[in-house]
Amino acid sequence: MTDLTLDLARRIIDGAIACRQEKRFLPLAVAVYDVRGSLKAFGAEEGTSLKRAEMAMGKGLAALAVGFGTRTLGKMAVERAHFVNALQSLTPHFVPVPGGVLIRDADGRLMGSVGISGDVSDNDETAAVAGIVGAGLKADPGVS
Repeated sequence: MTDLTLDLARRIIDGAIACRQEKRFLPLAVAVYDVRGSLKAFGAEEGTSLKRAEMAMGKGLAALAVGFGTRTLGKMAVERAHFVNALQSLTPHFVPVPGGVLIRDADGRLMGSVGISGDVSDNDETAAVAGIVGAGLKADPGVS
């Protein structure tokens, strides 16, 4: 299994921000967690709005907490609101909208997660996937 190194985490952040710049998204906050749920690296661009850091962290932690990307959690929030509300009460800063993406190695094993906030959730997720793939890893955003 590949470990999520600090270098890989920084490459994910750099790749997400490069995607944001190319696509002209709003400035982003990017949180990268290892498989244990420990914050590995964080970056916030100039111009991110208030609380974007906490939202990015909440997306990343939510994905790790349940073992699938927050796109799935967003769908579940509509279909199974009581379940998602229960999860939110158990996990601080739990943000169940797209932008929390699991990081997997070449064999599909879980390495950690990325949470991004700054633009609309679909754009946050796009940047997260780009950062992960750009670092040579597999992105798992959940089902749509």
